[in-house]
Amino acid sequence: MDGLGVGLLGCGGMGRALARALASIEEARLVAVWDKAGEAAAAAAEELGVEAARSLDDLLGNDEIGAVLVAAPQFAHADLTVAAAEAGKHVFCEKPMATTLADCDRMIEACRRAGVVLMIGQVCRYHAVHGKVRELVASGEIGRPVCMTIHRLGGPWRGPAAQPWRLRRETSGGNLLEINAHEIDFMRWVFGDVTRVVAVGDRYANDRLDYPDVALVVMEFANGAKGLLHSSQASALGAYGGRVDGTEGSAVFPAFWGQDAGVRVGKFGAEAVFIPASDIPVENPVTHELRDFVTSAVAGGPAPIPGEEGRAAVEVALAAYRSIETGRPVDLPLGG
Repeated sequence: MDGLGVGLLGCGGMGRALARALASIEEARLVAVWDKAGEAAAAAAEELGVEAARSLDDLLGNDEIGAVLVAAPQFAHADLTVAAAEAGKHVFCEKPMATTLADCDRMIEACRRAGVVLMIGQVCRYHAVHGKVRELVASGEIGRPVCMTIHRLGGPWRGPAAQPWRLRRETSGGNLLEINAHEIDFMRWVFGDVTRVVAVGDRYANDRLDYPDVALVVMEFANGAKGLLHSSQASALGAYGGRVDGTEGSAVFPAFWGQDAGVRVGKFGAEAVFIPASDIPVENPVTHELRDFVTSAVAGGPAPIPGEEGRAAVEVALAAYRSIETGRPVDLPLGG
């Protein structure tokens, strides 16, 4: 059969969503799925019309498969990525890349050594409002970037989502990694490298967690700009938006998606203009990121969002946790 053969590692909701998006890409085809929980693999295989591999080794040993989608919980990302690389498979790994820098480095090195592509699923780079904000800053439309603030607010984990591994920072990475890897990556994508992190946080709404459910993270960027991330799982009224201010203008985005999604752009002395998200044409973001992965895998690289970018988001989150714990600023790169 034609097209890049792909295996799915991890058959939860995210894994199945990736597989459904992959089905619309003519240059690729899903061959088999695997999950540590056999019943999850069997259900996904039935839904997707492919086989459920009997073991990880069986899937990685399948010569029809040239690439894998790693969609297991983040504590398993490193081991699965290394195993896939050693089997000669290109790897698309969901965010967050891992929960430690040592695991990020293992993943990068294994893929480099095997000569396979490693791409991290920082899908917000493909969303309409996120992309428009970056375009406005990169084009110089609002002048030199000065400050960015992002808020992503919600309530505690509930129901099936409140799995034990999600309640521990060691296995989930806590909110700043499991959830805010998106926002940290977005802020870096727009403003560039982070040089210093100062953060405060605590646990308020969920005693089951061993990490803060509220954090305020200030980032200093190499270009001199500043950023603030407000992360919360202690908010009864959720919200997700922010703003960017530059020396010549501002871009305000009250919501990244939903009925209020869009970007309001204003310059000093000029009337502001609102650009609805519906007026910003984009491909389905998950399909787009997978299309980019398939293209880079077939070409042998480079990956649009390589492991080094995923690692950088992890490093910022870990620096924020260190700052919360010590009450001090933390410079990047992180030391021991």
